[in-house]
Amino acid sequence: MKRKTKPSLADQADRHELYELSVQCSEAEVDFVLETYQELRGKTPRILREDFCGTANVCCEWVGRHEKNRAIGVDLDQAVLDWGKNNNLSRLSTDRQARITLINDDVLCVKTEQPDILSAMNFSYWLFKDRDTLGNYFSRAYQALKDDGIFFLDIYGGYESFRECEEEREIETPQGDVTYIWEQASFNPINHDLTCHIHFVFEDGSRLDRAFSYHWRLWTLPEIRELLEEAGFKVTVYWQGWDEEGEPDGEFHPASDADADAGWIAYIVAEKLPD
Repeated sequence: MKRKTKPSLADQADRHELYELSVQCSEAEVDFVLETYQELRGKTPRILREDFCGTANVCCEWVGRHEKNRAIGVDLDQAVLDWGKNNNLSRLSTDRQARITLINDDVLCVKTEQPDILSAMNFSYWLFKDRDTLGNYFSRAYQALKDDGIFFLDIYGGYESFRECEEEREIETPQGDVTYIWEQASFNPINHDLTCHIHFVFEDGSRLDRAFSYHWRLWTLPEIRELLEEAGFKVTVYWQGWDEEGEPDGEFHPASDADADAGWIAYIVAEKLPD
């Protein structure tokens, strides 16, 4: 009689849960968009739309900040939206759930209530690889916002972003420590096609390879700024600061000059200016 093999930690892992623990910090993201909007507009936003929302973690965080806050999440993948409903929205009170609308649609054609804030984070918009398509998305974002709305994006770069490499760090999970691996698997300098993967390695030695894969164009900051300005936005780059030990401090401030770091992350704040 064969002895049953115990499932490995990788077999038992939930890749979406691991993603939220390793990549996404919804609290910090909401802190930034909320505080920046208040600084620029002198009032409090109430409606946030999250494009490429995935598991809707940010939407859940947003409605938890105030009883009048409402969130709209848009994503093309129904399966990941269902995961968010079952694992994130289900934990919220009935009132908070009622203030979230999740839409399975393409951000290039979806029509929603006009938000104060439109967010496209985790570099998801890089899946649009040509100038016309990305410019069309930015134009639609401009039209989707309220007259004084703000569009928030993030971007990364630096000379290490142009090479094939792997980066590792440890994350804490309910099942124990897990090694998160970000792999830039291939980069084509002619058209800037970039393929990246996320892998996870567990304490028992098992692996969850290519838990997520991305096929992007590595857009540069000047290209993104120009396209946003062509769509009508006023664009400001918020650059991350550094602590005394030379590590990123998580604080972002408006900047027009920056050091040529090996790797950097920045926020792009695109304001729709009232007529």
